[in-house]
Amino acid sequence: MNGLIGFMRSLWGRALRVLLGVALIYVGLAVVGGTVGIVVAIIGLLPIAMGVWGPCLIEFVLPKQQNV
Repeated sequence: MNGLIGFMRSLWGRALRVLLGVALIYVGLAVVGGTVGIVVAIIGLLPIAMGVWGPCLIEFVLPKQQNV
């Protein structure tokens, strides 16, 4: 899991999160539409914000692993 977190904190991982957020916004507004589409578009703001900020959401959800 540390490899995934390391990748998501890298420049490419952050760019991927921003692109996925943009894709969610597009799908929500252009494909789904209506109230559900707006909700999907709002959810798409989260990966964009986390990609710009840096840390991955997985880091906050999963407990820290101790190296033994």
